[in-house]
Amino acid sequence: MTTPAATPAAATVASNPANATNPAAATDFSADALATRAIHAGQTPDPTTGAVVTPIYMTSTFKQDGVLGLRGGHDYSRSINPTRTSFDEQLAAVEGAKYALSFSSGLAAIDVLLRSTLRPGDNVLLGDDVYGGTYRLLSKVFVPWGVGLDVVDITDTAAVSAALESKDYKVIWVETPSNPLLNITDIAATAAVAHAHGVKVVVDNTFASPALQHPLDEGADAVVYSTTKYIGGHSDIVGGAIVVNDEETREKAAFLQNAAGAVPSPFDSWLEIRGLKTLDLRVRRHSANALKIAQWLESQPRDVVERVWYPGLESHPGHEIAARQMHGGFGGVVSVQLAAGAEAAKRFVDHTRLFTLAESLGGVESLIEVPAAMTHASVSGTTLQVPANLVRISVGIEGVDDLIADLDQALAAVSAQ
Repeated sequence: MTTPAATPAAATVASNPANATNPAAATDFSADALATRAIHAGQTPDPTTGAVVTPIYMTSTFKQDGVLGLRGGHDYSRSINPTRTSFDEQLAAVEGAKYALSFSSGLAAIDVLLRSTLRPGDNVLLGDDVYGGTYRLLSKVFVPWGVGLDVVDITDTAAVSAALESKDYKVIWVETPSNPLLNITDIAATAAVAHAHGVKVVVDNTFASPALQHPLDEGADAVVYSTTKYIGGHSDIVGGAIVVNDEETREKAAFLQNAAGAVPSPFDSWLEIRGLKTLDLRVRRHSANALKIAQWLESQPRDVVERVWYPGLESHPGHEIAARQMHGGFGGVVSVQLAAGAEAAKRFVDHTRLFTLAESLGGVESLIEVPAAMTHASVSGTTLQVPANLVRISVGIEGVDDLIADLDQALAAVSAQ
């Protein structure tokens, strides 16, 4: 079984031949260019029928014209599938990158990237505010395998530099905005410090999405996504992706992807193609709604709302960095700490009507959760433990006045108890 070769993004902005020979086209991150790529990259109409939308190649295997006489390199769908290839090319083009590889989940993508990069005895430097599942994977799977793990305030470049001076690291793992406190890391500054020590930087860009932020352009070595979130955008798939420019990293990850087999189904790939086409429009609406909600929450009395975390607010400690490295908005997630404590946080999420109490984020519908008891329960008792009174809000694309009214009545219900 073969592992498909990736196609450089600049050559996959398919309907416009000029893009194949114009390097500037591959690095133009204006909204119009991104939206155009999302709709056209990897989306050449089907040569047999003329179908405008990429077909779902729901097949496990492909006919061979004689032994190893493969049509377009296709032999078995774990190794290569045209629908998945279409999404990979589309995502790489939207990211402005050479290569993208998609997986059956975000954690599967993280696992493959780390296993293709690390060996026992290597060390990872991790931010102190990351998704609980990432920490669980590293601490419960990679540490027993022999990988060292240290935690640092990744937003503090001086602290990162001091850590790199004290020990040899293979990878620095960054989330920006982070999950769930929405801390902001200066990607370019972190990459400069890391590269001076021969260390690679991986950025989990899930919260920003490629609509708002391009870590590779800021100096990162690899980007990972939970495509379940904004890229899929409709809460109907689970998926992940790795995006890189380095061919060696791509080849190692592709080998392990095929060898271990955590690939998305053709139907999931098709749903991701569909979601990515509207990413730019949706994320801008998510961001606009989230900013208004964050401003409204920040206007509430301090004996009700203790603190609001959103990088679009001037009060956020990472606002200036976010304004520089994020383009077109600050994302759709707002976190808020309730002054009355953990039980008030639980009552608050129990009283919303439009916001659905559920894990995950990035769908068109608004969700709400208590990270300490839900998505981040696995980091309880560690240095990554999140405040018990914290509520994470995934702001959807509904009417923002309706969303604010829902939060208002939920806060009132909590205050009345």
